[in-house]
Amino acid sequence: MISKRKNILKIAIDSPAAAGAGTQAKLISKHYNLMQLDTGRCYRYIANIKLTNPSKYNYRFIKKKINKLNIKDLQNKKLLTDDVATIASIIAKDKKIRNLVHKFQLKCAYNPPKKYKGSCLDGRDICSVIVPDADIKFFITANIRTRAMRRFKELKSKNVDITFQEVLKSIKKRDKSDINRKISPLKKTKDSILINTSNLSIRACFLKIKKIIDRKISI
Repeated sequence: MISKRKNILKIAIDSPAAAGAGTQAKLISKHYNLMQLDTGRCYRYIANIKLTNPSKYNYRFIKKKINKLNIKDLQNKKLLTDDVATIASIIAKDKKIRNLVHKFQLKCAYNPPKKYKGSCLDGRDICSVIVPDADIKFFITANIRTRAMRRFKELKSKNVDITFQEVLKSIKKRDKSDINRKISPLKKTKDSILINTSNLSIRACFLKIKKIIDRKISI
């Protein structure tokens, strides 16, 4: 049973890959002093273990690593590669692994360190599974070519040798996997506020979200 702090602000964000949710979650968290967790990085963290230490990859070892996991462990730049992302998408379908990760995510959502006024989690199943009672829920999306172009530019800025078509194909594959998986598929909940970032700058999107949050917490 996860202990829960009272009177904290809980914000949940779901989104497909490269829609800008992670960037917005960081801005929201900084502005409102919330603990921020990119939940997808938990699976990327496990995927990186599978890539770098395949001989050690088993349930008992992963359980031990997750029990000792902290936010700083998720800042490793190696977790951002496409290879890690592909494996992470597969690992996320494993029910036993998901249960391990969920415990860590629940702790971040409901019992963040006292220096924070609450939590802001973004991922694929945050509104529907992890924090269904969040104070505010957002579903952040954008058209697929816009998302692919953002990811392409991000990768090119890191000198990754890749074409736009390869990135587009990868995003389509991720979408299909996220939407069609049997356990905790990506879907917009009825009480989530839709934010389409296709034609919004990062700042314009943040201001739109901020307006919604301010209106909600002032009630």
